[in-house]
Amino acid sequence: MSQTFTQGYAVVVGVGTDLPVTVDDATAVANLLRDSSRCAYPTEQVRLLTEENANRTNVLSALSWLAETTGEDDTAIAYFSGHGIKTPDYYLMPYGYDLRYLEGTAIRGETFTEYLRAIKAKKLLVLLDCCHAGGQAEAKGVVKSPLPPEAIAQLGSSSGRVILASSRKDEVSWTGKPYSVFTTALLEALAGYGASEKDGYARVLDIAMWLGRKVPERTGDKQNPIIKVSNLEDNFALAWYAGGEKSVRPLPKWETNVPSIAPGLDVEQIATWRQMLANYRENLLLVEERMTEFVEFTDIPLGLVKNKRRIEAEITKLEQKLGGNV
Repeated sequence: MSQTFTQGYAVVVGVGTDLPVTVDDATAVANLLRDSSRCAYPTEQVRLLTEENANRTNVLSALSWLAETTGEDDTAIAYFSGHGIKTPDYYLMPYGYDLRYLEGTAIRGETFTEYLRAIKAKKLLVLLDCCHAGGQAEAKGVVKSPLPPEAIAQLGSSSGRVILASSRKDEVSWTGKPYSVFTTALLEALAGYGASEKDGYARVLDIAMWLGRKVPERTGDKQNPIIKVSNLEDNFALAWYAGGEKSVRPLPKWETNVPSIAPGLDVEQIATWRQMLANYRENLLLVEERMTEFVEFTDIPLGLVKNKRRIEAEITKLEQKLGGNV
């Protein structure tokens, strides 16, 4: 019998317009969160805004609802799929934005950060699938940007805050079918793919690590998510991944991403690979924690980058050997 993740709340935004995939992305995320056999959030605790409903007023209102409704012990998710730009000020671009009147139609980075700061939940994940390939508004002085610098600064004064952006500032976020590459990996992670413990919980750092490996792998290293963490005390649970069950339920559309374990392998070999995989994941986490100390990717020492990629390659090999039995 499915268990409800009663402490979970989410605001999910897909802007649409010139990026129709963002509507599909946001809808899929909201549906997975509400699915009683998956993340099992109470339906009324997930607010989905798409197209006309994803305008500036409604997005800010939904973030206010998240702040007013959640308590310190709750878990909150804020997901935005659309454009992000710098002019040089940072703006998220909701439905109906006007480049000639950004203050009244877009969401300034400082404003977005203020609304995040008002959220009392000590377990907060912000997901920004911004700067998609194609369709970005072209204007003098406008630069595509996936991550508000104000949000990075805000992390220093709060704990339990994790921000995941879909790409670096010099990259685009790749679209796909039926969802963007970033959101596809996110859906898989929320469904328990890559869970470090088969305890039924989709945990925040497991999700970050899955996205950090799968997105570059599927785009030929052309898209690399950014993770920013503040005073994270534990790898907190974001949701159930199978309604409280401990066995991962593959997503129907992506069953081929969870291959069966190769036949003929003995139990000792499988146990050895699993231990190796756990060790590599722990090492990767340590490297990623070190990398989050650098605000700009260009500031990260080359040795750290090479070490991260080496560990990721080893993790991928072991995951392929183990298939869905990681």
